[in-house]
Amino acid sequence: MKITSVSIYLIQLPLKEPFIVSYHTYSSMPAIIVKIETDCGLVGYGEGVADEHVTGESARSTVQVIKHHLASAIIGEDPFKIEKIHALMDETIYGVPTAKAAIDIACYDLIGKAVNQPVYNFLGGRYHERFSLAHVLSIKPPHEMADEAEQVVAMGYRALKMKVGTDPLTDVERVKSVRRRVGSDILIRIDANQGWMSCSEALLVINKIQDCQVDWIEQPVLADDIDALREVKQKTSVAIMVDEGVKGTREMREVSLKRAADKVNIKLMKCGGIYPAMKLVHQAEMIGMTCQIGSMVESSIGSAAGFHVAFSKKAITSVELTGPLKFSKDVGNLVYDIPYIRLNELPGLGIQIDENVLQELTEEKVVISKKS
Repeated sequence: MKITSVSIYLIQLPLKEPFIVSYHTYSSMPAIIVKIETDCGLVGYGEGVADEHVTGESARSTVQVIKHHLASAIIGEDPFKIEKIHALMDETIYGVPTAKAAIDIACYDLIGKAVNQPVYNFLGGRYHERFSLAHVLSIKPPHEMADEAEQVVAMGYRALKMKVGTDPLTDVERVKSVRRRVGSDILIRIDANQGWMSCSEALLVINKIQDCQVDWIEQPVLADDIDALREVKQKTSVAIMVDEGVKGTREMREVSLKRAADKVNIKLMKCGGIYPAMKLVHQAEMIGMTCQIGSMVESSIGSAAGFHVAFSKKAITSVELTGPLKFSKDVGNLVYDIPYIRLNELPGLGIQIDENVLQELTEEKVVISKKS
């Protein structure tokens, strides 16, 4: 099987309501869909969701990278040779993990379809039967976050992930308001997205919410300051999760050596796809860290890819791939069983792509069919 063409779609996924994190408000989510065709007639789909604040990539830059660098590098190659595919991409251009993730995911979709097996079966086989989902609360005034929390708990959710990181004292009130509203039986996880700029700010918030039974706190300080992350971990009993601070194996090694976190949030868009994500899981296992497969608010394509990784590994204990639940229209048909996700046994990523919706949401399309 050889890759014959790569089609690149820049799309806008419509959100049901704005998604607000510490550094940006999204009214829609730009994504790059990659469609890889082969000489045997099989087609694989991948996705990249870029974030300038996390990997330094934008949606449009991702299109250009795939168009001018990655597509021509892999045309003529066998998608089964995933190590070689990544080596070719790395030789062609440094970094750009989101662009590489889109190619990687499409290759895995092709491999699964070629052997008529779901992707998780060649990542170690299925370990988990299902995962519970946490509902993600965008940053809003405290009473509005509490209102939303109450509503989703009534729908069956047993875990909440709160986005914070704008103002420390307001963040404290956000957490306290939600805890008061939902009671003590619901898990609450806090994600500052680097919003607390220093150890002192992070510890101020953490000390004031000690009585709120927080499950863990994610990325409380700037991504590149591993020493600050370690200091926060050493000075609190609340579990600390690193997210933006780990993009690949180098950062994971530093976090491991410094014992700077209890958990790691692995995102395919940060590390370059399924293949690099598995390496990060193995690194975490070596030092006893548990993992989460996180979200960049991908469509059914990117979310399904993350779920296949999560379902195959014992060390992955939580997921937060809820992007498709936030969209009013999606290019795929990933099915959720709220408050759980269960994967099917269909080959590849196990989802079908609605080409009509893909065309409707497309702002720009590029097709590369031969090496330039």
